[in-house]
Amino acid sequence: MLGRFRESLGMPLSAVFGLALLGVPRVVAHDLRLAGTLVNALLVFVPIAVWLAVVLWLRVPNAFRTLLIVGVIYGVLLGVVHQLLWAQAFGGDAPILGGNLAGALAPTAERLLLRAFAFLSSLVTGVLVGAGTGMVGWVIAKAVPGFRKH
Repeated sequence: MLGRFRESLGMPLSAVFGLALLGVPRVVAHDLRLAGTLVNALLVFVPIAVWLAVVLWLRVPNAFRTLLIVGVIYGVLLGVVHQLLWAQAFGGDAPILGGNLAGALAPTAERLLLRAFAFLSSLVTGVLVGAGTGMVGWVIAKAVPGFRKH
């Protein structure tokens, strides 16, 4: 089963996971407010450029599929890191429900709901980044003969 999965992605699952890990430093830098605008931009775009370069260099069978999976894993990592750094990211100003929902839930339920939505948001972000990057990779692979699987 793993052999077929590896074959369909065009690289080992460990490499896919490694690509996704390239996005983690930006998450840490963002949550801990360690990076200025330029460094943050580099931490955003360099990993995505590396994702593209690797799948095109390896001539994976389907750049979209491979980068979508990288994005899913990145989204999970993004969500986990945000959860781990939640207290440092928000300090004493953790988000709370407002408007008509203010005070509607017990504090513990409210915290769990907000964390669940934050995790889901991270996962969606990862999927969208992977899909967008995968679409670019797929187009480049189709348009440039040197990047097609032989």
